[in-house]
Amino acid sequence: MSVTVDGERLGAVAGQTVAGLLMSRGRVSWRTTSRTGRPRGLFCGIGVCFDCLVTVNGLSDVRACQRRVADGDVVETGAVDER
Repeated sequence: MSVTVDGERLGAVAGQTVAGLLMSRGRVSWRTTSRTGRPRGLFCGIGVCFDCLVTVNGLSDVRACQRRVADGDVVETGAVDER
């Protein structure tokens, strides 16, 4: 399946979460904190902390650790790339 992340088309595996896709591509941070501007990405991995928020298909505040990718998804992150 194909998913677009920050304008880049990526191949994804069925059942993979958005966070799993990002991390499989070496992305460990994809947004910043509002107060200090520090990079944030996956922290708890179970949907409790809300550190992994992204926008999927125009819907903001989606937990990347909980949302499974679907073919054609368009994901927008905070564009922090800490490889």
